Amino acid sequence: MTYRPLAWITHPDCLKHEMPGGHPESPRRLVAIEDRLRAAGLADFVDRYEAPLAPKDALLAVHDAAHVDRVLHADTRSGPFAHDGDTVQIDHTLHAALRAAGAGMLGVDLTIDGKAGLAFCAVRPPGHHAERARVMGFCFFNNIAVAAAHALRRGLDRVAILDFDLHYGNGTADVFMNDPRVELYSTYQHPLYPYWTGAPHAPNLIDVPLAPYTGGDALRNAVAERWLPRLEKQRPQILLVSAGFDAHADDPLGDLRWSYDDYRWLGSVIDEVAQECCDGRVVAMLEGGYDLHALSRSVESFVRAFLGEEIPV
Repeated sequence: MTYRPLAWITHPDCLKHEMPGGHPESPRRLVAIEDRLRAAGLADFVDRYEAPLAPKDALLAVHDAAHVDRVLHADTRSGPFAHDGDTVQIDHTLHAALRAAGAGMLGVDLTIDGKAGLAFCAVRPPGHHAERARVMGFCFFNNIAVAAAHALRRGLDRVAILDFDLHYGNGTADVFMNDPRVELYSTYQHPLYPYWTGAPHAPNLIDVPLAPYTGGDALRNAVAERWLPRLEKQRPQILLVSAGFDAHADDPLGDLRWSYDDYRWLGSVIDEVAQECCDGRVVAMLEGGYDLHALSRSVESFVRAFLGEEIPV
């Protein structure tokens, strides 16, 4: 195995987007992650990159034109523009959303070009609820879908998206449902927002709903029994990860009971699969996670799995 550095992709613009009313999807999430990275001594073991602005044509690869224009031209001059009750745009939101989408594209380029193994995108707003034609669930553009479409344009034709967020990535499913080039592997609490009921007609969606109050054993069984056999069959050329950390036991928005060890285990499994099938290429995109301490420690646990045993604990 050839060692490749871990790329850490972020941008100050992602701190400027803020929804009103003490919203849980706040800039403090990125601050907490960055503080933990430094306190844990991991900051010296990553290569830092600034997320670029995603171009409009990349957005149009996964969203319809009306959706893209609605976000690009939302009138925020006189105050916040509410796309829905959960998703509000201010004057700084657009650049943050474009940086978040652009981060995944850069991560794909770095991994395909052999400049990184894992590319972790510490960006916001998140993306996996944004459908082809709808803003929803804190999400404006579907960042992981933009990354997947970019990977396809780069010449890959077997892309796996692994989504372990507390909430189902309905937007990603909406974009790639029945596209044989992309398989979406999901674990999520059910029932819970967005109340996904499945799509039996879409063979490329591997859904594993988990009951409230279940812990890491249910996650590990789901991955071992449902994800891994299918990944072995698919043999993806890159793994894209919707890395939501809101299934942790301390998160306020749900009722799964995962631990830091579970996120470390997930990272180890993903790294092992990537080394076996796609030369270690992994792009992880931050999605949920709303208890700041649990979020930052969970990200640390996940990232450590890709850094090797020589990194100090």
